[in-house]
Amino acid sequence: MKQLCVIPCGNKKIWDKEPHLGQVEAQNAYTGTFHLLCRQYAEKFFDDWVILSAKHGFLFPEDFVPGNYNVSFSMKTEEVIKLEELNMQVYEKNLHQYNKFVVLGGKKFRPIIETAVEGEYIYPLQGCTGIGYMQQMLKKAVLTNHSLHD
Repeated sequence: MKQLCVIPCGNKKIWDKEPHLGQVEAQNAYTGTFHLLCRQYAEKFFDDWVILSAKHGFLFPEDFVPGNYNVSFSMKTEEVIKLEELNMQVYEKNLHQYNKFVVLGGKKFRPIIETAVEGEYIYPLQGCTGIGYMQQMLKKAVLTNHSLHD
């Protein structure tokens, strides 16, 4: 079974501290604690992972992000990526080759990911009551080398 880990982007970005920077690879764009813990988890337990951005959609680590933005899926703005664009990205980026998706993040990603791509979905952080618990679980999993998704 071919697996893909999907992690959230996060509000904090490299341009917050270095506004002069131009485009950067997605793996270097997001600097928040939760994102960084999700990234560590994805890098430790998966061969393939993507970042899900409300503005840019599915980003491979080496994809470029052109600059700073402040968009979330809960916003009602033209800047939020449309479902049709996400569906196109699934095929453009060959995400349809995966049949199991491990999604790190909160409840808000569930309807987005399940509408964008078909497959089996696992939400290892779903039972957490807050971001602090999610961060603890991710940190412990990485430190002890015990995945949350098996």
